[in-house]
Amino acid sequence: MRDFMRITKALADDNRVRVLLALKAGELCVCQISEMFGLATSTISKHLSILYDAGLIESRKEERWVYYRLPGKEAAASVREAIDWVQKSLGGTPQAAEDHKKLKQILKMDPTAICQRQLRK
Repeated sequence: MRDFMRITKALADDNRVRVLLALKAGELCVCQISEMFGLATSTISKHLSILYDAGLIESRKEERWVYYRLPGKEAAASVREAIDWVQKSLGGTPQAAEDHKKLKQILKMDPTAICQRQLRK
């Protein structure tokens, strides 16, 4: 029951759901996600923390940057099913298409430059 409640809480925010959809494209650093949504890094970090606690994303740290990705096949069935449900239900929406278009532009940018620019804000 506890895992179910964590997952449903994590999915109860549209920004967190949009993050899950964005991570379908692959691993992203916090700065790239922040750039995509136009939110402060601290706000994005809080959203990522909730997704991480629910098991919906995984992270790795490289130097001072933290990267996030969707979990692999070793994830709990409930986590895999929740992610599949989100992608099947919302992956084809206009918001998802708009986010995907924006993400393609962000992925063309140097991640270090994005992060350095955000640190100066």
